[in-house]
Amino acid sequence: MGTTGGIKVFSGTAHRGLAEEICRELSCDLGRATTSRFSDGEFNFQIEENVRGADCFIVQPTCPPTDAYLMELLVMLDAFRRSSAARTTAVLPYYGYGRADKKDRPRVPISAKLVANLLTTAGADRILTMDLHAPQIQGFFDIPVDHLYAAPVFMKYYQEAPLPKLTVVAPDTGGAERARAYAKRLDAELALCDKRRDKPNVAEVMNVVGDVAGRNCLIVDDMCDTGGSLSKVAQALRSAGAARVDACFTHPVLSGRAAQHLGNSGIEQIVVTNTVPLNSKAAELKNIKVLSIAPILAKAIKSIHEETSVSSLFV
Repeated sequence: MGTTGGIKVFSGTAHRGLAEEICRELSCDLGRATTSRFSDGEFNFQIEENVRGADCFIVQPTCPPTDAYLMELLVMLDAFRRSSAARTTAVLPYYGYGRADKKDRPRVPISAKLVANLLTTAGADRILTMDLHAPQIQGFFDIPVDHLYAAPVFMKYYQEAPLPKLTVVAPDTGGAERARAYAKRLDAELALCDKRRDKPNVAEVMNVVGDVAGRNCLIVDDMCDTGGSLSKVAQALRSAGAARVDACFTHPVLSGRAAQHLGNSGIEQIVVTNTVPLNSKAAELKNIKVLSIAPILAKAIKSIHEETSVSSLFV
């Protein structure tokens, strides 16, 4: 297995490209397995090499179609448990159902907790994930969770290509802590938007808190789904006198009409990571740039395997 001893990295069908990139960073081969579907749509999985006593990592973001990729991951976890792997780590660069992390309305599920239960029951011994929508999701698990952040990747990019007169903007009050960390590291000003959401995927920006007139604004967030909220934040910043509006977010889910919304948003540049693959419409956006998180995931996998500290990768 190259320079990494007993590490075995496998992939589902959600983002094989990321898994292959992680393997290149680790100087190992991607594990051999059957990942196909029967004619009725059921996932057909078989490990095609010996994993008895091995330290196995399954790379599978639960991005759209979330239900299908989540089921794939559960089936794969069960296969590794029944094949006597010493330890199986589920590597979820994007944790689907992460937005349903609390009972904020009557008669609704806490789906993030349900997914945690499913992963544990299926056979995950450890979870490696990145930029959870809500940090408390780590507490939904009774197994170790390594929660990484994409911030070092973004910081490096903006330090190498700095924006003058920069103001970092939180798109809502919940993102204030994240924006404050970026502003501190980038030596920038801080602003936030007071946003009211009447129903899922529909947002209304009420007010911009902070002086953004004549400033270059960078909106930072953990994810973007439909793009409607981000577009309205950009519009509010322009109305408040911002000279330029950029955006960066870790998970480019970009479902529905997201590409159209972002294409018409007036945002100069959108920087994202490859925690999930870009869909065909999003990939056509001229103002989008993708940064790779494979190196940081590879370092975390190596640290987990060698039982060394992962905290050096945290920000």
